[in-house]
Amino acid sequence: MVRIDRVSTRTGDGGSTRLGDGTQVSKSDWIMEAVGLVDAANCTFGVALCEEMPEGLPERLRACQNDLFDVGSDLVMPPGGPHEDKIPRLTAAYVDRLELWAEEAQEVLAPLTSFVLPGGSRAAAALHQCRVTVRAAERAVVRARPEMSGREEGPLPLAIYLNRLSDLCFQWSRMCNDNGKTDILWEPGRGS
Repeated sequence: MVRIDRVSTRTGDGGSTRLGDGTQVSKSDWIMEAVGLVDAANCTFGVALCEEMPEGLPERLRACQNDLFDVGSDLVMPPGGPHEDKIPRLTAAYVDRLELWAEEAQEVLAPLTSFVLPGGSRAAAALHQCRVTVRAAERAVVRARPEMSGREEGPLPLAIYLNRLSDLCFQWSRMCNDNGKTDILWEPGRGS
């Protein structure tokens, strides 16, 4: 169980902070950029949840919000540290769940005939914001932890999770536009 006794510790006033294992890092370090963008992504999910959505979708977004806290926890605790057994590490099971949800979404979505412009309903627009924020977090994670993308065995579940979540946000945005029927489509060269 997490216990937070006070929010303002003043320990970061000098431009540095500590990872979960006590390692001191600059707040400008890519690991902190990644953690910040994961937090920003989580906030966009909170905004999206203020909108009307198809049945069942809010519960899935809340599950993803919880997962994003697990992502942040995984990021700030370097592997093999003293509290390894207490950290929720992202596993393939997290990714599998997103892929299942993506398959379910694809079954109800209208076929795509062009790229989709962000917008339509307020919920769709909010989910597009989730999509791009998660994608930014994914890029920051790969910069912060290069081993996540350059391993012989392939990327770690943490990077894959963020990639799939961004894709899923796109599908969910289309679900909020009457399963894609009211998407606003890109019209190439319209302004010329």
